[in-house]
Amino acid sequence: KNYILKNKKKSLNSYAKKPLRDEVSKAMKKYFKQLDQNNLPIDVYQLVLKEVELPLLNAVMEFSNYNQSKAAKILGINRTTLRTKLEKYKISE
Repeated sequence: KNYILKNKKKSLNSYAKKPLRDEVSKAMKKYFKQLDQNNLPIDVYQLVLKEVELPLLNAVMEFSNYNQSKAAKILGINRTTLRTKLEKYKISE
């Protein structure tokens, strides 16, 4: 099967025309700009991971036509982990 991540020598961001990190950077700047400077956020790392996981899973499942094996390969996780996450978020075709 031909998967996008077949050539592991390429960076993960090299497949997109616009690197994902640019979009994340913009989103984080926007997030921090709208915060009240008197109340600094805590646990931003966990917040970002929690906020990103659901849309990431939805996008990958849609991209893979809900093929769990393909989606797991794209995400770089095993199918059992993917199934657990899909159940957690109640994602199904």
